Amino acid sequence: MSDLTHAAWSDALENGELLGQTCGGCDATLGTPKAACPHCGSRDLETVELPTSGTVYTETTINVPPIGVDQRGYQVAVVQLGDARVMGRLVDQDVEIGSRVRLAGYDEDDDGYITPHFEAE
Repeated sequence: MSDLTHAAWSDALENGELLGQTCGGCDATLGTPKAACPHCGSRDLETVELPTSGTVYTETTINVPPIGVDQRGYQVAVVQLGDARVMGRLVDQDVEIGSRVRLAGYDEDDDGYITPHFEAE
């Protein structure tokens, strides 16, 4: 079983690294910590370092933000990083599906949870 916790994942992100997990049961690569593989159910997960550059797999613009978020018209994307996908905010508004992006930092909410943000390469 992998020792990758959300806290360890967040600490790595604060240091400019993206961690994921590789499944020993089916070889799937996961972009965020899981207790079991969502593809095959295996708990044989190994922590791996993910690339910090990738391609926008899909994106959308949030025009009606959630309560507590003052910013309107911001983009979020699912980014393909090697074999894994990670969701994060896009810093540049001209990014579209297929654009190359790189890790540019992270955002922290009022509860202390962090998420990656990406910028165009």
